[in-house]
Amino acid sequence: MKLAKSFLTILFATMLVVVSMLTVLTPSYAQSNDNGAPVEGAVPGNTTSGSSSDAELWRQIRKGGQGTVAGQNAGSGLMIQSQGEEWRQMRNGPLPRYSAWAILGILLLLSVFFALRGRMKISKGASGRTITRFTLLERGSHWLLASSFIVLALSGLNLIFGKTVLLPVIGASAFSTITIFGKFVHNYVGFAFMVALVLVAVLWIVHNIPNRHDLVWILKGGGMIGKGHPPAKKFNAGQKIIFWIVILCGVSISMSGWALLNPFTTTMMADTAAISNSIFGTEFATNIGAIQEQQLQATWHTIMAVFMIVVIIAHIYIGSVGMEGALDAMTSGEVDENWAMEHHSLWVEEMDEENRLASKPHPAE
Repeated sequence: MKLAKSFLTILFATMLVVVSMLTVLTPSYAQSNDNGAPVEGAVPGNTTSGSSSDAELWRQIRKGGQGTVAGQNAGSGLMIQSQGEEWRQMRNGPLPRYSAWAILGILLLLSVFFALRGRMKISKGASGRTITRFTLLERGSHWLLASSFIVLALSGLNLIFGKTVLLPVIGASAFSTITIFGKFVHNYVGFAFMVALVLVAVLWIVHNIPNRHDLVWILKGGGMIGKGHPPAKKFNAGQKIIFWIVILCGVSISMSGWALLNPFTTTMMADTAAISNSIFGTEFATNIGAIQEQQLQATWHTIMAVFMIVVIIAHIYIGSVGMEGALDAMTSGEVDENWAMEHHSLWVEEMDEENRLASKPHPAE
């Protein structure tokens, strides 16, 4: 009961923080309309000088929307990067707003689910006998991935919400120190995340190949529809979905992160657009400039990170307060036999068969 109250208290406090973020996330720009376009010739933004705009002059500078001047190096002749304003509007408006809504949404959903369902208990109670579920290497790889992701998530969220939430509270000096330190931590911990991602993939990919039992698990809602839990091997369908989300999104985040750490050295967004156009018949623009490539990488990096944060919040809930006995698997590595039979009966049968064969005496040669 105390654990449940603590969990609900944390959720409520977190939701208050997110709600407070939502009330101040939409910036206002003087001298501009909702699309950031000039109003009556005024330049968007709170400028103190040079606020008038000669439309014909700027059209000439843009040279038909290209924003370049003549020269041997087209990049050095870039005077106006038109997509920069679009990226700025996205970065300061929809991106943080929808990110906050996504995080708030999963917290509300889990709160409602916990209030209605409560903690999932072991139906037969603990047997007092345990079975080894994860080895030390498996647990170490999991916690390396988990801890590095939490550090990356917190330092990354500071870049989205820090100026709105932290800066007014702790002041410019402290915020500057935290943000600069967080930037360096984010950059280097990212490599620990990549290493852990590879370890987890190598250790568990063989157990996360879909099979016919997964469909039954999904149809029964993991045991919430009908009586009893559907049979599952070492990982059930829900865990497999999380595994593949973490692996695929983790690879995507790592690639975009590498592009941001090494600016103007990759063309992954342009290459991806070209591949999509070739295979799926889409019509994405492929003539992406170096600066726009970085802007798209930053946007994609944030979207994938927030999506993973939402998924991991649900994963943390199920693996801790949401299900009795689940956390033991990643702490001691041992789980109660009744818990194992209830949630992973096919895996227990496989383990019993392996133990039986291992203990069977071999005939003398």
